[in-house]
Amino acid sequence: MHPHLLEISAWPWLERLSRRGGRRVTLSDVPSLEWDAVSEGGFELLFLMGVWRRSTIGREMALSDGGLRAEYDRVLPGWTADDVPGSPYCIQAYEPDERMGGWTGLDAARRELAARGVGLILDFVPNHTGFDHGWVTSHPQRYVLGTADDFRAAPDDFREIESASGRVFVACGRDPYFAPWRDVAQLNYFNPDTRAAMRGTLREIARHCDGVRCDMAMLALNDVFERTWGRILRGNWPRPDGEFWPQATADVSSLTYLAEVYWDLEETLLAQGFDYAYDKRLVDALHTPDPGRLRWLLAADRPEPARLARFLENHDEPRSAVTLEPRLRASAALLGSIPGLRFFYDGQMTGRRTKAPVQLGRWPDEPENPAVIDLYQRVLRTSRDDLFHSGEWRMLPVTPAGDDSCGNLIAHRWRLEGRLAVVAANVGPWSAQGHIRLDGVEDADSYVFDDRLTGARYPWTRDALANTGLYVRLDGGDAHLMIVTAV
Repeated sequence: MHPHLLEISAWPWLERLSRRGGRRVTLSDVPSLEWDAVSEGGFELLFLMGVWRRSTIGREMALSDGGLRAEYDRVLPGWTADDVPGSPYCIQAYEPDERMGGWTGLDAARRELAARGVGLILDFVPNHTGFDHGWVTSHPQRYVLGTADDFRAAPDDFREIESASGRVFVACGRDPYFAPWRDVAQLNYFNPDTRAAMRGTLREIARHCDGVRCDMAMLALNDVFERTWGRILRGNWPRPDGEFWPQATADVSSLTYLAEVYWDLEETLLAQGFDYAYDKRLVDALHTPDPGRLRWLLAADRPEPARLARFLENHDEPRSAVTLEPRLRASAALLGSIPGLRFFYDGQMTGRRTKAPVQLGRWPDEPENPAVIDLYQRVLRTSRDDLFHSGEWRMLPVTPAGDDSCGNLIAHRWRLEGRLAVVAANVGPWSAQGHIRLDGVEDADSYVFDDRLTGARYPWTRDALANTGLYVRLDGGDAHLMIVTAV
């Protein structure tokens, strides 16, 4: 329960290891210490992002796009074409890229992780492929196809392809709220053959990993797909009776399924076979910050909290060391201690501040932040305790202690076989104080609250806890992560 997941951007990671070791490193020969660091860091799952062969067409577009080139200039001054392998979400084939070391490298990585008790998660991109994926020419009907009139009316929304069945106009991938992604071809989820082919892809992936992170998983839902593409399909493909995901997750049931999902569709996908779903709402509430919404989100029992993937950053989000800097201690303490899949990203635990475009295969060198490293080491070391995985979790009420600042305090506890942990976080900008009402402190005359973030120890008597509750005063953005010991 409540596993820890680390996402690593595979290409930039291998480049870092290669520069550090003075040799070309692939997944076949990653130093053992790197795999040790994953397991010893307390992670049960490793998401290797971007292992599949990237589209040549997509890479050409990534090199010529003016907006992306400006981003490369900002992030990696002096970059060259060799630093731009292209988008990992513009896939030419579900085969490990040569830079990864091919199937030999991927399978070696999985064996190394399995030997350490860590499961391997890989990308599955259900909505689209690169335009040079083999299906585009051999099975064009697996894609959303427009007419010549559609193409003339919106030439940026389609790509003209000479396929095995003649000239076709393949739609560029998109979601219903934004302009098309011009580097990818949109799959047709109202075509039964497309669904069968994608389930076949899942079966192939399942031979080489333990789970999949499904990119923009909600785009394959019938309602979403129809809203996005009904105008182009014009009824030529009837809406299927069932959804894609229940059959896919049942058909390939050996995998752990993680859904990237937004628009309040988390519970919909969890009901269709996903084990975990992104909780974007939580990080948005931390950015605001909105203590009332945070408290509501954490206290809600739907979607099931244990099945939400909680994160402060990932490859799509800005770096938390920048955006959450005033509240980083509070945010990290919450991330490591609330229910759900606790999702950490490459560079987050060293304080990286630069968000790199996914098209870059090399990241800039950045100094490590000792304070951030120490913070996450303390959080991860504490949250590895079985108390935070098998215990009973509960939100705790906070009452005023002389003023109304307690509204910025979030408090919760874990309890397991008489053991107790209490977490308090001030998500506001100013100092706050309050009394936390505890349960489970009736068995001893006194207790010591050991704050694992600072090493401070706070003695309290049972009577004082019963009468007023646990008094806390925290500066803005600070937190307590406390293990409670009966004396």
